[in-house]
Amino acid sequence: MAKKLYVGGLSYSTSQEALHDAFAQAGEVTSATVITDKMTGRSRGFGFVEMANDQEADAAIEMFDGKELDGRTLHVSEARPLEDRPRQSGGGGFHRGGDRGGFGGGHRDYR
Repeated sequence: MAKKLYVGGLSYSTSQEALHDAFAQAGEVTSATVITDKMTGRSRGFGFVEMANDQEADAAIEMFDGKELDGRTLHVSEARPLEDRPRQSGGGGFHRGGDRGGFGGGHRDYR
């Protein structure tokens, strides 16, 4: 059964092909993806590699975790399923706490 690996610490110049070719040294790579920023298209510095079976995935972790690729030290581990990750707070929306709108400061007394 295929096993997906998380690969962190990627150089911004590492391509999907380079990631695939590197991990192919450990066994059959089913897929290799470098995650990119939606706005700029630039690498976000991490990706995922899916290995054909558990033994090859374990070999890839052993071979690449803590090792260098394109001048950067990689962090390789088994990827966690999407539902197991904690939800991130914050993010979207715009909130201006305490803003009541309007103009000016306090009350004027015109006596």
